[in-house]
Amino acid sequence: KSLCIYVGLVGAGFSKYGCEEKLKANPLQHLFEVYVKVSAASEKDEDMKQSAQDFMLRLENGNPQALSLWTHFRDLSIEEYAKVYNRLGVQFDEYSGESFYKEKANDVLKLLKNKGILKTTGDGKGVVDLSEQGDLSAYSVVMRSDGTSLYITRDLAAAIDRMERYAFNEMIYVTDKSQQTHFEHLFKILEILGKEQVGNCQHVKFGRVQGMHTRKGDVIFLEDVLDEARSRMLQNMANSKTSKTTEDPSDTAEKVGIAALIVQDLKGPLVNDYRFYWDQALQSYGDTGVFLQYTHARLHSLLNLWDTREKEEFDANCLQDPSVTSTLRHLLRYDEVIHKTLKELQPRYLVSYLMGLR
Repeated sequence: KSLCIYVGLVGAGFSKYGCEEKLKANPLQHLFEVYVKVSAASEKDEDMKQSAQDFMLRLENGNPQALSLWTHFRDLSIEEYAKVYNRLGVQFDEYSGESFYKEKANDVLKLLKNKGILKTTGDGKGVVDLSEQGDLSAYSVVMRSDGTSLYITRDLAAAIDRMERYAFNEMIYVTDKSQQTHFEHLFKILEILGKEQVGNCQHVKFGRVQGMHTRKGDVIFLEDVLDEARSRMLQNMANSKTSKTTEDPSDTAEKVGIAALIVQDLKGPLVNDYRFYWDQALQSYGDTGVFLQYTHARLHSLLNLWDTREKEEFDANCLQDPSVTSTLRHLLRYDEVIHKTLKELQPRYLVSYLMGLR
């Protein structure tokens, strides 16, 4: 629902509050700025609110002008997302969110209607009965009273399309835990439709990060967080007496800062909320990404040192040393930890394992 409101407001208000130059310079930031202005205006102006609804309706009906504007926003946003993901070492083979399925959402509504699953409420909304008794005591709204689709309708279209195109063994949705009910409804409707592959669908929920802010303010963009981590890490490196000179301090700070953020985010159960503190995340000791990177660098240094020394005959008796046997036992757990991490989709097991190698 909120996504539809966002698209409608931005689409309707861009001509008044938007700037093409700013959009191309920083798409995500500028679209958010437009949204804030239009949203505030719509609170006082019913015409603006109606314009947002009209834009969504035109978009649903394939209006060329509305579709062109939305496509423009989408393409620039994806390009920007790709840049940010690249900093994290993440690449995607395909971008196809639920918003790509506006047209196919109508096919889903027809399918639900033809199967007798789509019910109409007194106020004209289209719903699917999810109750065991068939009395609409539990239902999911899949169509507005004006006939336009909803977030869940497009998610249904996306899921069905992916089932047909990929014949996947597993499809994992990773979202904020507030969407749990949405995915329960999604999977239930797919089950009602007889889609057997729904058994291969999972929803991995993550909690919220509390207390995070950057020098730019309280509205957080991932790019700003990464920039802040790099900036703070550079400062920490400059202030540390043990930091070694590197060819590219900014690149080193970027990598170590990102490692710190990743470890901080993944070292606990994904579903848990947690409070974020910059100083804690960027500590050079304890269970932090900074210390993990330091340990990795130290091990490489020892290996390089060993390569320069004259090799001696290996003494197998050293393997009986308790500290050595303990390390070897820990290393042997690697496959087990990877299996558990993948089975439960909880990265914390791998993070904990790596911390145990220090």
